[in-house]
Amino acid sequence: MNTTAQTRTGYSWKKPAFIANPALRWALIIGVLAYVWWALSSLPFDWDRIQQGIPRAMRIFKGAFPPSFTRGGLLFDGFMESIKIAIVSTLLGLALSVPIAFASARNLAPRWLYIIGRGVIIVARSFHPVIVAIIFVKAVGFGPLAGILTLTVYSIGFVAKMLAERIEEIEWGQVEAIRSAGGGTLVTLLYAVIPQIMPRQIGLSIYQLDSNLRASAIVGIVGAGGIGSTLLNAFGRYDYDFALAITLCIIGVILVSEAISGRIRRNLW
Repeated sequence: MNTTAQTRTGYSWKKPAFIANPALRWALIIGVLAYVWWALSSLPFDWDRIQQGIPRAMRIFKGAFPPSFTRGGLLFDGFMESIKIAIVSTLLGLALSVPIAFASARNLAPRWLYIIGRGVIIVARSFHPVIVAIIFVKAVGFGPLAGILTLTVYSIGFVAKMLAERIEEIEWGQVEAIRSAGGGTLVTLLYAVIPQIMPRQIGLSIYQLDSNLRASAIVGIVGAGGIGSTLLNAFGRYDYDFALAITLCIIGVILVSEAISGRIRRNLW
């Protein structure tokens, strides 16, 4: 605030508190601190095991340096499988997410279809990809198919939800203009709805491909194919130097994919 105005009025502006009532504010702070103390004190920490684990962790880190890239062929095959899983699952997820998103938009879909669409999104978002991967590994066996199915469900849960929210935010005047000119449902979607949501759809597609590339390394740990399976086998054989090499390559691939996706987004907008 201007110093002259502050001197003239005798009042200085002060940012209001997030919770105006001081008693409620302090009660909330004390309640949070009490809960944290209770949670930490009630969790079954085995301090003896933690103490014994420190030397084991040091041996693991000591055995991981320097990283070993001698099995480059195995490393390359694992990454190529992860990339294939990510691309295929992203394409399948996007293809399924678009109709589900339209079915989940309150302003376009009838109520019965809206309930079904939202139900599909809720189910797809309810479970972590690792849990879904375990289910598909049990259903279809170890390998990339389980990873593709897992990341397809993961893509639907995110893309369909975000796209449905964007559809509900469209300018309704364009829809009314097409309908008043005699346009049917398909024409209205093609010329009034899709042009408004296309920028969001492109951004979601790029982000989901990047996210699936990262997730493919995680779901592989439970047997859903990709570089995660190679990493799990390396730990199982106590090849910590090779495991570190895989980890460094995962970080490098994610950095490259992040740079590429960022460049694409900048060129699009």
